[in-house]
Amino acid sequence: MLALELDLQPADLELSDEQFYHLCQGNRDLRLERTASGKLVIMPPTGWGTGNRNLRLGQRLGNWADTDGTGIVFDSSTGFRLPNGAIRSPDVAWVRQDRLTALNPNPNQFLPLCPDFVIELRSANDSLSSLQLKMQEYLAHGLQLGWLVNPQDQQVEIYRPEQEVEVLQAPDFLRGESVLPNLQLSLAGIL
Repeated sequence: MLALELDLQPADLELSDEQFYHLCQGNRDLRLERTASGKLVIMPPTGWGTGNRNLRLGQRLGNWADTDGTGIVFDSSTGFRLPNGAIRSPDVAWVRQDRLTALNPNPNQFLPLCPDFVIELRSANDSLSSLQLKMQEYLAHGLQLGWLVNPQDQQVEIYRPEQEVEVLQAPDFLRGESVLPNLQLSLAGIL
């Protein structure tokens, strides 16, 4: 089952950030996002294989972040309010600590910024084109590095500002480049 989009415009409904937050809190079994145009995206739960891959990616990035100390890792339950009004929940995200400190956001609300780094993991439920559009949306709002991990095609797409998307075929690991210095993330058990 693919993600569903619910258009609230015909009913003349518009959810504020606070209303959307409460809707998410009241429906914790659903993964919800809001597009820049106000549509609700309802994503079905993933299979156990994707769930395990997603955990491994987050765990590996989290282990690096604990040692590095320059930023914080977030899982897919975290909402990021982008400058265009969209509220997105990447599978794994990382934000530099200095950005968080300068912003001093309320931890009980969506984080009002675009992550510095994201990983989107394509599940059987995901349309590749919709994930590619989401990655472009992140780039348009300040993403410094992004990885779209696609186990179905044994590929990883790498997104960087003002550069063409780089596609790697079945890499063993990925490097964090200048955004995540010294990160070498193994893809064993992921692809």
